[in-house]
Amino acid sequence: MHIEPDERIRSPLRLWSLREDVLVEVDEELGQLLIATEWGEIRLPDPGPTVRESLWRMQLGPTSLANVLGDDGANADKANWQRFEEVLGALRHCVVHSLDRQTGDGPLLSAVPIARNADFVLPNLTGEDVVRISRFTAMRAGNGELVLESPLARHRMVVHYSLAAWVSGAINRPMTVRDLAEAVQVPRPLVTLIVAYLVAAGMAVLGENGVPADEALFAEDSDPDLIPWSHADLMFHTHSRSGRYQGPIGADHPGAGVLPPAPVVKTIPPGRRFVLVRPDLTTPSIADPKLSEVIENRRSFHRFADEPPTVDQLGELLYRTARIRSSKRLVAGDDEYVVSDRPYPSVGGLHELELYLTIDRCAGLPHGIYHYDPVGHALTLINTAEAECDEMLDAARIAAGSVARPPALITMTARIARLSWLYSGIAYSTALKHVGVLQQTLYLVATAMNLAPCALAVGDTEIATSALRLRWPVEVSVGEFVIGLRPIDTVN
Repeated sequence: MHIEPDERIRSPLRLWSLREDVLVEVDEELGQLLIATEWGEIRLPDPGPTVRESLWRMQLGPTSLANVLGDDGANADKANWQRFEEVLGALRHCVVHSLDRQTGDGPLLSAVPIARNADFVLPNLTGEDVVRISRFTAMRAGNGELVLESPLARHRMVVHYSLAAWVSGAINRPMTVRDLAEAVQVPRPLVTLIVAYLVAAGMAVLGENGVPADEALFAEDSDPDLIPWSHADLMFHTHSRSGRYQGPIGADHPGAGVLPPAPVVKTIPPGRRFVLVRPDLTTPSIADPKLSEVIENRRSFHRFADEPPTVDQLGELLYRTARIRSSKRLVAGDDEYVVSDRPYPSVGGLHELELYLTIDRCAGLPHGIYHYDPVGHALTLINTAEAECDEMLDAARIAAGSVARPPALITMTARIARLSWLYSGIAYSTALKHVGVLQQTLYLVATAMNLAPCALAVGDTEIATSALRLRWPVEVSVGEFVIGLRPIDTVN
């Protein structure tokens, strides 16, 4: 971070503070400042009483440093700014930059660092600079204020008053700073500073110089590193991992004391019940090939034999991949919750996934949609509506690239409360990981059983919610897998 003591930097409109979780202490014995941050402790040689006073004030809230460090051009003041520049270079990931309009109402907006390498450098803008909100920026409500976030940014922008929100929303299309000021009818110097803050925080982008606004090109639109990413995918990535996300993440029990833990299994729905075969995995009849052979022979099938699989084959597949082998109770604070052990792994033993089977043709099972009970190892017929069943199977046929409907479709749903009760920030991303490990387990067992498996890349939320009788978003569809018998020309 480089700070130049010019008029713009020393402007009383600029306010500085430290993140709320930053603690500044003085080690008198060693003559050091001890600064506790999210990323660990920082020890700095004491830069003197003036800069120390500035940090104390910044710890209390937004302050104008020009009033503290001096602004008369004296050599002593220049030395204070130089020492302060060195300190902020070490604390750049802890400094909140706010913009005031000196009305006594508080800051208009604040750029809050959320990453270790958060640099904040205001661009020198003119009225002819072309600006646009970034295509990766999202707006949401947060604690009664508007929050702007971008997965590309190492800051998040908190908009405290509607004027700044008005300016931010007005640049949904390219326009010059001059035209923006006229459009929102706000003095250009203030609009210029608001835009500079948005650009410095990574919420807005500048177009190439010397080009009319309607012809301006923006680097993010042609960057080969960004073109593969959608806004939703990149935001999901940054919000489900630490590094560019400020907020609780991991096993911090956010639901404890707020909601009761979700049960280990879903309540069995009403309907005709089909108890499945429980194969004895120790008998010679289950003589699987070696694991390496199964892995090497694993493949996806997009066409299936005319002969349907049997209910015993589906029962064995479910028994070997998804049944509950055992369960136990754990304690979190004053709450008790149950975890289970199943053939496929799950973080914390929470196993939030539910399985539903949509049957087109299966020897021993009527056409319809079933819920799988992993405790009783049984299927419950929950939907016999032919239109909805066919809609599920047709969606699977299209996703699999098949000519005919698959004999059986396994739909995986997630009861997110099972995960979010224990984990902050990673519940949905963890559920998707579990979909992957369950699909891999299904692939390996189906291959060992000489069945024809295929994982699907996409499913229809609306169709599944209706056909599976889900209570959305308490339970949401997250994965699909089809099963049949191998065509004659591929049977081993």
